[in-house]
Amino acid sequence: MKVKFYYICLAILTVFLAFSCARPPVAEMDSAREAVLRAENDENAVLFGGTSLARARDALRRMQVEADSKRFDAAKTHAQEAIASAERAIAEGRMGASRAESESEAIISGLAPAIEEAARNINGARYSNLDLDYNQLNSDLNDARNSADSAIADHADGRYNEAIENGRRARATVGNINERITGAATLASAKK
Repeated sequence: MKVKFYYICLAILTVFLAFSCARPPVAEMDSAREAVLRAENDENAVLFGGTSLARARDALRRMQVEADSKRFDAAKTHAQEAIASAERAIAEGRMGASRAESESEAIISGLAPAIEEAARNINGARYSNLDLDYNQLNSDLNDARNSADSAIADHADGRYNEAIENGRRARATVGNINERITGAATLASAKK
């Protein structure tokens, strides 16, 4: 009888221990890995949500360390943190891409009028016989046109950062052309 009681107690204790042992939060950990992978494969999240993506990766690393150390509550907390940070990186990526698209559109919309104005300024300077290197001015104007064309193509392909860079390059070249013409005009009027 004592033996039966002993085995019954042992069986109850075994069942109790089996159910009371903490189990790894497998579903949460898998979700965290998937969320971080999704963010890492999102070009905009990588470009514009880098800080949040780094936090997600770090939380994922800490999650694994805690899970390996059998601290499953902490692992679950880090998994949730990784998911939240990965989702934040994706949201920041969308917002950043939207801002870049708007900025790209704004720059591109001003390029054609600015280039045409620079062309008129070159013609006016030539008509006024200003002392300038017109071959260089026309070469610079062609560079500005090429940069503007690249900006438009980049924008159409969704490469907004490249479009912004090319648009700024075109705008700077046009500004430089206009500055040289203004400087030559100022010098010519001072000589009169």
